[in-house]
Amino acid sequence: MPEPVKKAVSAFAKKPKPQVAEEGSSVVFEVETEKADAKVRWQCNAKDITSGGKYVVTAEGNKHSLTIPAVTMADSVGYAVIAGGSKVKFELKVKAKEEPPQDCAAEPAVPDTATATPADVPAAAPVEALVEAPVEAPVEAPASVNGGGEPSSGSSEAPTAPGETPSEGVAEAPAPVANQQPQDAHPVEASPCLSVDGQLPDTRQDLTGLFTEKPQTGEVTVGENITFVAKVNATSLLKKPTIKWFKGKWMDLASKSGKHLQLKELYDRNTKMYTFEMHIIAAKANFAGGYRCEVSSRDKFDSCNFELTVHEARTVEGFDIRAAFRRTSAAAQKRSGPSVSSIDGGDDTGELDFSALLKKRDSFLKASTRAIHVNADPDVDVWDILQKAPASEYEKIAFQHGITDLRGMLKRLKKMKKEEKKSEAFLRKLDPAYQVEKGHKIKLEIEVANPDVEVKWLKNGQEIQPTGSKYIFESIGNKRYLTINHCSLADDAAYTCVVGEEKCTTELFVKEPPVLILKNLEDQMVMKGERVELECEVSEEGALVKWEKDGVELTRDESFKYRFKKDGRKHVLIINDATKEDCGIYRVKTNGGESVAELLVQEKELEVYQSIADLTVKAKDEAVFKCEVSDENVKGIWYKNSVEVKADARTHITHIGRIHKLTIDDVKPEDEGDYTFVPEGYAFNLSAKLNFLEVKIDFVPRQDPPKIHLDCMGRTAESTIVVVAGNKLRLDVPITGDPAPTVIWTKADKGGERGAPEHTWSLKDGEVISDGQGRVHVESTKGHCVFTLEGAERQDEGIYSVIVRNPAGEDTADINVKVVDVPDPPPAPRILSVGEDSCVVQWDPPLFDGGQPIIGYVLERKKKKSYRWMRLNFDPYADTTFEAKKMIEGVAYEMRIYAVNAIGMSRHSPASQPFIPVAPTSEPIGLCVDDISDTSISLKWRTPDRVGSAELDGYGVEYCKEGSDEWIPAFEGLTDRTSVTIKDLPTGEKMQFRVRAYNMAGPSTPASLAQAVTIREIMQRPKIWIPRNLRQTLIKRVGETINLVIPFQGKPKPKVTWFKEGEPLDPKQVSVRNSETDTILFIRKSERKDSGKYSLQVQIENVEDTASVNIQIVDVPGPPEALKIMDVWGFNVALEWKPPKDNGNCEIIGYTIQKADKKTMEWYTVYEQYRRTNCVVSDLIMGNDFVFRAYAINMVGLSPDPCDSKDSAYIQKTGIVYKPPSYKEHDFSEAPKFTHPLVSRSVIAGYNATLSCSVRGIPKPKVTWYKNKMDISNEAKYRMFSKQGVLTLEIRKPCTFDGGVYICKAVNDSGEDVVECKLEVRLPPPEVHSVVQAQIIKEEAKK
Repeated sequence: MPEPVKKAVSAFAKKPKPQVAEEGSSVVFEVETEKADAKVRWQCNAKDITSGGKYVVTAEGNKHSLTIPAVTMADSVGYAVIAGGSKVKFELKVKAKEEPPQDCAAEPAVPDTATATPADVPAAAPVEALVEAPVEAPVEAPASVNGGGEPSSGSSEAPTAPGETPSEGVAEAPAPVANQQPQDAHPVEASPCLSVDGQLPDTRQDLTGLFTEKPQTGEVTVGENITFVAKVNATSLLKKPTIKWFKGKWMDLASKSGKHLQLKELYDRNTKMYTFEMHIIAAKANFAGGYRCEVSSRDKFDSCNFELTVHEARTVEGFDIRAAFRRTSAAAQKRSGPSVSSIDGGDDTGELDFSALLKKRDSFLKASTRAIHVNADPDVDVWDILQKAPASEYEKIAFQHGITDLRGMLKRLKKMKKEEKKSEAFLRKLDPAYQVEKGHKIKLEIEVANPDVEVKWLKNGQEIQPTGSKYIFESIGNKRYLTINHCSLADDAAYTCVVGEEKCTTELFVKEPPVLILKNLEDQMVMKGERVELECEVSEEGALVKWEKDGVELTRDESFKYRFKKDGRKHVLIINDATKEDCGIYRVKTNGGESVAELLVQEKELEVYQSIADLTVKAKDEAVFKCEVSDENVKGIWYKNSVEVKADARTHITHIGRIHKLTIDDVKPEDEGDYTFVPEGYAFNLSAKLNFLEVKIDFVPRQDPPKIHLDCMGRTAESTIVVVAGNKLRLDVPITGDPAPTVIWTKADKGGERGAPEHTWSLKDGEVISDGQGRVHVESTKGHCVFTLEGAERQDEGIYSVIVRNPAGEDTADINVKVVDVPDPPPAPRILSVGEDSCVVQWDPPLFDGGQPIIGYVLERKKKKSYRWMRLNFDPYADTTFEAKKMIEGVAYEMRIYAVNAIGMSRHSPASQPFIPVAPTSEPIGLCVDDISDTSISLKWRTPDRVGSAELDGYGVEYCKEGSDEWIPAFEGLTDRTSVTIKDLPTGEKMQFRVRAYNMAGPSTPASLAQAVTIREIMQRPKIWIPRNLRQTLIKRVGETINLVIPFQGKPKPKVTWFKEGEPLDPKQVSVRNSETDTILFIRKSERKDSGKYSLQVQIENVEDTASVNIQIVDVPGPPEALKIMDVWGFNVALEWKPPKDNGNCEIIGYTIQKADKKTMEWYTVYEQYRRTNCVVSDLIMGNDFVFRAYAINMVGLSPDPCDSKDSAYIQKTGIVYKPPSYKEHDFSEAPKFTHPLVSRSVIAGYNATLSCSVRGIPKPKVTWYKNKMDISNEAKYRMFSKQGVLTLEIRKPCTFDGGVYICKAVNDSGEDVVECKLEVRLPPPEVHSVVQAQIIKEEAKK
């Protein structure tokens, strides 16, 4: 099933609304954004607005406003507000200040130009046009309305029938209505005296593709003219653009140009601009509807939709009423001026009368929503009123109900009265149109007056032949059926049923299956600058799809930001160099479904794999600072004491892959200092210190005791040193003493109790005496003792003590070290509840918080079958319960959690149990009472329209008494069936019933009966339904079982009685079992005496129904009688016999004759299925004696015993010479004549085809086949067969070139005859063609 629709995410919580203000007043537009830090831009006519001067822009939190003080008529334009990827358009309409009421009747101004843009639309437009303007119509280029003269040019299609709808799959956007009244229409001005409740949508448009100006939705009054204009810039085009105008979904208007429609094309060589115009002249009410304009140039294509609304003509005081009912005359057409058109038609060409399409598109008429003003009450049938009214009242009725074309309506009324003539041949005709899905079957049904009449079925005027299983003809009583199996697009045609001289016709429309999405889009999270590919797979190659982002259609713009790729059934949307603006909801749509995915773009984070470390080097040594980062393309700068380091003879800077090095040769004292590495584009740095070790020998005549100089010592929180796990711990302790003291470092346990230390490190004269671990570096310089621990771990936490000793004494200091880390991962989350597109997840905090308080959590989700995790929040979420939204119903998801403290983010938790967001189903439909009795009721219903992606668990049925609200379950648990019988109900009580559907999300809304039902049985007349196979004689063999099941109806339970030949049945031989709905007659082992007429009687009180069944029990026949040898001559024997006395209760269908030589008595069959009772046995051997026997045959088989001849026949060796009598030889010669002609055919390419006919002639005529008068007898592609006068031409795997006229010619000495037919070879549909090609390749490979 297609993926459920996912709502587009909008950045606005509150959107601005269009406003209408008086000139000089102040207007404020307000919006609210979802996020407080969202950046908001205001635009006027697609240009950004800044605060100051004419406009005042304010922002407070998530509330933003645009104030326009003292508005003028120039401010009556379109505005827009943009936040993130969301853009909302709105409009400000400025009206003139209130005038005195007497000024309201001022005449409207009439524009001079023939083409009006949205800015040219006068304020005097009719009020109805403003109120009923289609707000959801597509945004297109302006349309012009001419009141008087004809348009200067036109290039368009004819309007479609009112029932037609615009092309599917075209996104609709708000659009204005361009309307202009003619001078002679006397419109009512929409002045301030008239209130306008509707708000006009934004008139601006974002032009993309080939159009520089698109046709715009327009309005026109009946009888007026309107022009639609489209412009294309040909500067970047290699070929002249081709334009097509359509009405509705498929009607090309190029062929409709003429009286009411004209098309024109103009070209400006200076600007290289093509202008295409479509003029509609003297518009009619049925011209209203959706139109489409398509332009193409080589591989470029663009299209747009627009609407035309046709209003009824208005009348004012003093206006001639009869003028409203007159058609546009030729004189009026001449007065309107000459027409200039690139496509010229006749006077009646392009009449735009689509009444013939109304029958074909009746189904579309229901869905049509045309804004045509008709004053007639929709509940009044005007046709019925006109039929009953006298002719003198026609004009009055037409005026009351808003009919402008009375004459045309009266012609149609006259035609309707003629059609009321009752058909003599048909009792019921075909419907005007049928529709069937491709691959399904359909049954056409008529009812004729004469049950014995012959019926012919025609397809597009050609008679349908009953060949194969494609067409099935049925005749049942007065009804005739035509069943068409496996409907294809070739079956989309007109079908006619002919009975005698009368016929009825219908249209069959074959609906192609929708394009389904087989592989859905997947959510993606990428880093900024990466390439994004969103891929889906559809059910058909070459299908059209539409891509959208946050509800806005994506097109190929000038920056080539988006690229669309097609590979067979795969469609890919490619986004190069993804940015934060590309985040959003992406949707791909087909005419059979859509798929949704979310794209998140993150900034790249640079990870440090190895930081630079402090160095202590001696003079002349080499110092190397080395670091490693995650991105090998990142460059960096080295600094010494905040001054950039430049490479020279001693200083080398290298960058190889992810490793950056700073090497200093021949270290000198001035090289000592702080060195820093700063990655370009990232706000952090890596620092280390270079210490220069200078060896000096000082002779100090005196000794000083050692002393440790620390600012903070002890175990308080203020004196605790905090280090992040994995980082380097460096303790630099200043010491003094002479001579240089010996340094001992010790670490106590975490409890801090004095005792045996865990680790001890000693240093004397700069050498480490004892080192507990290889990660520890202890070094001493003049006046300092440095303790370095690489990669601090959690167990390194504790109290570190430093002891300095020399001969003059010792000193001790304690340093408290705390190691902090990221927290442990939380336990697996739990799913508390699910909704249609959301779920509520809960989790427990981690067992260890890493030594720092937990500041929040980060959540991720993924589809179960996917490997890509999507982050749900980027800021830590403090609570342990979260509602995740924007999920797809029916798709399995998993969740996982990260804990975050001040140090960083933990590892992810185990994934939750898979869950599926689902919503309850819709209510069951069609709940009705199927049956009812005194104590029970049977209900039935259909499955809900929307089941959702979760499986339906079942249905629950409840009932209650009328007036009570206590619902009682009809049974425990749920039922999977869509029907149920509720028993033990109180007789005569009024009860109410309801049904609810259940799935994993819970129960649906209940479906209830319209009114309470009284529990009382309703009498039903008895009726027997004889099965079709029992309407003819039932034939069974002796010993077979007979089991007749005959259903019937009737309430209460009827009395059932069986009779045989008017007598009751023998219960010993025949068993009968009756139920409430059927009766069964059973004979375990049938005999010949069981044959006869069985009658069934079903009776309820005094009402009864009867039916009969004929049963025939057959057996093998007896042997023939009196087999005699009638004559023997030459090698021949004449035999004769009589039929058997017992024919087995069925017709004898033949005899088997056998002969045997008396010497061997071996029997040989001479004749089988021989139907006569006499025969001649020939070719007997001379000198032998023969005997004969015969068997009788019926439908069961041979008779058990034969009838033997009593005598034998001896064939003498020498016989009498037979002299045949002389007869006059008869001339049997006959000229060839075709008894069955060739029939024209239409076949599919790739499948063998045959043409057959039959010929008669003596002697046997010579047959020659011709194609297009060329002899094809010796061509290998054709095979000719002739059998018993039936001639067949086989064409092996024909192609389109094998179509043509085929001729069969028969010639003998007496004359010749010729017959011909036409063969049409059609290409199969693409999917069938690919299969045929594959088969052909396989066969050729085998050969």
